[in-house]
Amino acid sequence: MANRAGTVALPSDLVDITALLDAYYDVSPDVGDPGQRVAFGTSGHRGSSLKGSFNEKHIAAITQAIVEYRAGQGIAGPLFLAKDTHALSEPATNTALEVLAANGVQVLVDARHGYTPTPSASHAILKYNAGRPEDDRGRADGIVVTPSHNPPADGGFKYNPPHGGPADTDATGWIAKRANELLEADLSGVKRVPLADALAADTTGQFDFLSSYVDDLPLVVDIDAIRNAGVRIGADPMGGASVDYWGEIGERHHLDLTVVNPTVDPQWAFMTLDWDEKIRMDCSSPFAMASLIQKVSGGAGYDIATGNDADADRHGIVTPDAGLMNPNHYLSVAIDYLYRHRSGWRPDTVVGKTLVSSSMIDRVAEGLGKKLVEVPVGFKWFVPGLLSGQGAFGGEESAGASFVKRDGSVWTTDKDGILLDLLASEIRAVTGQSPSELYRGLTAKYGAPSYARIDAAASREQKARLGALSADDVAATELAGEPITAKLTEAPGNGAKIGGLKVTTENAWFAARPSGTEDVYKIYAESFKGDEHLKQVQAEAKALVDSVIG
Repeated sequence: MANRAGTVALPSDLVDITALLDAYYDVSPDVGDPGQRVAFGTSGHRGSSLKGSFNEKHIAAITQAIVEYRAGQGIAGPLFLAKDTHALSEPATNTALEVLAANGVQVLVDARHGYTPTPSASHAILKYNAGRPEDDRGRADGIVVTPSHNPPADGGFKYNPPHGGPADTDATGWIAKRANELLEADLSGVKRVPLADALAADTTGQFDFLSSYVDDLPLVVDIDAIRNAGVRIGADPMGGASVDYWGEIGERHHLDLTVVNPTVDPQWAFMTLDWDEKIRMDCSSPFAMASLIQKVSGGAGYDIATGNDADADRHGIVTPDAGLMNPNHYLSVAIDYLYRHRSGWRPDTVVGKTLVSSSMIDRVAEGLGKKLVEVPVGFKWFVPGLLSGQGAFGGEESAGASFVKRDGSVWTTDKDGILLDLLASEIRAVTGQSPSELYRGLTAKYGAPSYARIDAAASREQKARLGALSADDVAATELAGEPITAKLTEAPGNGAKIGGLKVTTENAWFAARPSGTEDVYKIYAESFKGDEHLKQVQAEAKALVDSVIG
């Protein structure tokens, strides 16, 4: 049977929303099952009510744990509560509000009773906290209810402290531990009031997330240049939280902008299937983005077309000359453009990237005369730099990035897919070239890398050994015919553990990391010597890792 990746979902692919919502309330998690306990990954706790991993008790416990955490940290300001369009986001938001109100926490919900992208929540937190010292008890923080690009049956719940970005492992570790204690006690210790009482509570207020974010966009993107150049933009919210934002961006800033598909459907029936025939709102996937790519190639007339995932923290850039851009390619172009066109940024700015992002970024940074700061996977590592303005840009290979305002001050400390989408239009307006055309110019200057990620089977024990490796465990001196120049188990930019291994040569590298959800490890690899050399790097990487983890 032919793979259906890139084709429109069939009725048999769609989740039963009624069953999903019933399970949220009816299924009680088995705390003896590790898969049904609270566990924070790089972007919060995720799971599905149908699997007993994202249910009412999880959210009540996590919210109570966040209440206790923020009290312990001296945070007594408002908590911004945001949600995306996943079916489980609405009941989870209600549960959270019931617990927050019972605990007397001041909560600000969306004044439009709509959806809130992750970057809009981050922007709101930072704007409220501007000028407040770190020990100010009146600082705000936030909760974003979203599993990001995950399939329709999933739910997600993440905490953003007063710095506006993803909580660090100290915070999420404490919250998860306390939440699991509350689950084990069958929620004894969780305060809660009925939803009607929570909505009517004096501590529950409203905030216009959309206006706060959309009105401030000229501070970070050259909106005038986009408007004056008449760039024709096609924006696809992909059924996510950015759906109302794109229309307002076009209207308020008088842009030639079309919202390609304004439909919100918790089943995502309009989506094309991803590589594994699942519905996944991954705007970096050519399969999930097939409809938009087809519109552009079919002569829709857009100079730039864009996509976002469900909480709009990821970006997808489609150009008429190249289709969907590889995220690594676009990050390289964005960095090269921004550091040449932002005169208000600090002169000592550095370039931030995760260690599994393309080495093209290394070469671009060197060409700009800028220091490169390479950090582990996870956007939380970019928060200090974005706050100070020295780390003016931070980006991940998974199509997540943000950068500072035109004056060098902080914009968001979480990934901002809307921002990176608009930047593509600014680039087109200012340079007269598409980002894909500019990338071809970079390859002419720095070489054309081949990049890929593959998965390899690994047991839980093998994954644990991989995560605990030291450089001394790797005896090899060569990789794919080149001398090894570095064996890394800590990120060179900040010395933090990478939870795996990265090996580099002059023209290639690979990184191996255990999956947090499956019995596999991931091998990221890149070569500036072509596709065949990349395959050699991948094969030797797998053999090397397997020999070390047993």
